Amino acid sequence: MFFANVKKLVQYGIDTGLMPECERIYATNLLLDLFQEDNYEDFDITGQEICLENILKELLDEAVARGIIENSIVYRDLFDTKIMNCLMPRPAQVQAEFEKRYELSPKEATDYYYKLSQDSDYIRRYRVKKDRKWKVDSAYGEIDITINLSKPEKDPKAIAAAKLAKASSYPKRLLCVENEGYAGRVNHPARENHRIMPITVNESAWGFQYSPYVYYNEHCIVFNGEHTPMKIEKATFVKLFDFVKLFPHYFLGSNADLPIVGGSILSHDHFQGGNYTFAMAKAQMEEKFEIKGFEDVEVGIVHWPLSVLRLRSVDSERLIELGAHILDAWRGYTDETAFIFATTGEELHNTITPIARKVGDMYELDLALRNNITTEEHPLGVYHPHAQWHNIKKENIGLIEVMGLAVLPARLKEEMEIIAEYLVEGKDISSNAKIEKHADWVKTFLEKYDTITNENVMPILEQEVGIVFTKVLEDAGVFKCTPEGRNAFKRFIATL
Repeated sequence: MFFANVKKLVQYGIDTGLMPECERIYATNLLLDLFQEDNYEDFDITGQEICLENILKELLDEAVARGIIENSIVYRDLFDTKIMNCLMPRPAQVQAEFEKRYELSPKEATDYYYKLSQDSDYIRRYRVKKDRKWKVDSAYGEIDITINLSKPEKDPKAIAAAKLAKASSYPKRLLCVENEGYAGRVNHPARENHRIMPITVNESAWGFQYSPYVYYNEHCIVFNGEHTPMKIEKATFVKLFDFVKLFPHYFLGSNADLPIVGGSILSHDHFQGGNYTFAMAKAQMEEKFEIKGFEDVEVGIVHWPLSVLRLRSVDSERLIELGAHILDAWRGYTDETAFIFATTGEELHNTITPIARKVGDMYELDLALRNNITTEEHPLGVYHPHAQWHNIKKENIGLIEVMGLAVLPARLKEEMEIIAEYLVEGKDISSNAKIEKHADWVKTFLEKYDTITNENVMPILEQEVGIVFTKVLEDAGVFKCTPEGRNAFKRFIATL
């Protein structure tokens, strides 16, 4: 079966366009060398299914049997990336093909690159399919919910090996150009089948790639070619619109640049974007305003649980200028009656999560106002998921959540299944250690439903999880969606 799987994998590479027919023997020999095999026997695979997931599983089992790798998810992932690299075109070839297709249209180029990223198994389609996804109606539009199941957990043996691994500063971070082609190690993912697209943003070298976990369609990451920390400033808006002009079918946004309200990688300047329309982008403006000196720019408060200003104009330069003006004003803004403090001591609290896009002939810049102040009552952040919702969502509210997509922890899949069983059977949720943290939450909605059955229990739980996420977004809003909150929002706008 080993030789048959080698032939199937090479055929997969040809069928998907990863490699041409003329490289069949070359790729076969690379694979034989990888498996320390000197011989080759040809097999007839006519009519046989060519399923990448199955082929890789059997080849990885073979590598384990031959003593080439240990049988753990970490070592298997490191090795299957080496396997796929035997089929991959060189970076220069990928870049040349991308440029050729870009001359036809930006979408043609990204379609090619996205398919390549999937066919190469850099984006593991068969794992992404495991993610649970659904939508929930809310007062702010249709909210997206996903439980992330595509990122595998490390096994204890790999965790122990990572602790003993020699410290390395190469690549410096998960987001940098040095990852392209890197073989990986137990504490750093393999990227041999990864190809980065070089682009120019703000007159400097940046990289464009897709996220291996694709939380939404064509989820891409754009990162600085230099190792510089994230910083929200006027140049941020320039970078966002430079990218949107290159790829007008994509939005691009940035996590905020402060802990709690920021993203998970504040040490490297990067953005996230893609070909997807989030609920926040669909939300309408509640009320419009004129900003002195920017009367030509449409400005309004977005009907959204977070505090978002939307700027619209046919001229992106005007949005950049106004965005910088609003950012400067917000950085120093304090309103004690609304519990907004620009600083406490020397600690800065105010920042912005910006998102840029093009809609028809108009450019849009959404500015979500953020504040990371903490108190004794809310030690993780006043404008952070409050403790009552931590059973569902405790992590930071970053760019993706700001726009209306909940990325929830994998633990929730099993917990929801157990809760469903207990609800249908009428058992006490607090009696099970795995789900007792959900007991108070379940009590808040049980009376809403006359009967809970096997057929309706999961839709009910999905709906209630969506309601919790909406509450989480409301917690993250610095100006609440109340008359008092909107008046406080207008006080800030009056200072612009």
